[in-house]
Amino acid sequence: MKQRTRIKFCGITRAADADAAVALGVDAIGLILVPGSPRELSIAQAQTLRRRLPPMVSAVVLLRNPTAALVEEVIEALQPDLLQFHGDESAEFCNRFGQRYLKAIAMGDSQAAVADRVRPFAAAAGLLFDGHPQGGLGGQGQAFDWNAVATRFAQPVIVAGGLSAANVGAAIEIARPFAVDVSSGIESAPGIKDSGKMSDFVSAVVRADRALLDAALRTPRPTQ
Repeated sequence: MKQRTRIKFCGITRAADADAAVALGVDAIGLILVPGSPRELSIAQAQTLRRRLPPMVSAVVLLRNPTAALVEEVIEALQPDLLQFHGDESAEFCNRFGQRYLKAIAMGDSQAAVADRVRPFAAAAGLLFDGHPQGGLGGQGQAFDWNAVATRFAQPVIVAGGLSAANVGAAIEIARPFAVDVSSGIESAPGIKDSGKMSDFVSAVVRADRALLDAALRTPRPTQ
């Protein structure tokens, strides 16, 4: 029977938005340390937001093709619960820091041979499938065909890219992910979260989970 879908709000830049996410029961927030992103934080800004999080709410720090020195600085300064590698990092690079991490898989160019593309990242804590093209930035509101990740993987699957309250239920029904990750779909402007959209998104996830649970309970069990 499917468990509750976890929720990550990514691209948090303001204390008020972090607090709202916590109040809504979100499981994780994403702090972006990627030059050029409209949601980019300095390490000092990320520290301030990270310190606001209570126990049981995870801080995920998103990096894209960072140097090893930057990763080590981030680990020391922020003590993240998870790193999220969002670029062309090799499995060897991701594994070298001894930290739990998510590996983002760009689905915007090709959704073929997904199993081959994720195989090197067997040590990842989870696989995050995003709608951006290879080499591109996430957070652009680009969705992909969720059927491409409906196959079971060894690690938990996180679906990202183009999600909103209007379509997250369909993503959950098709892909049955461990978690969903949203950024632009809960914003009024890049980096500025909208409290109403945040609340609507969480409600939509809860409804989708409830619908799947109700369907499972209605399905007759095979007789012995």
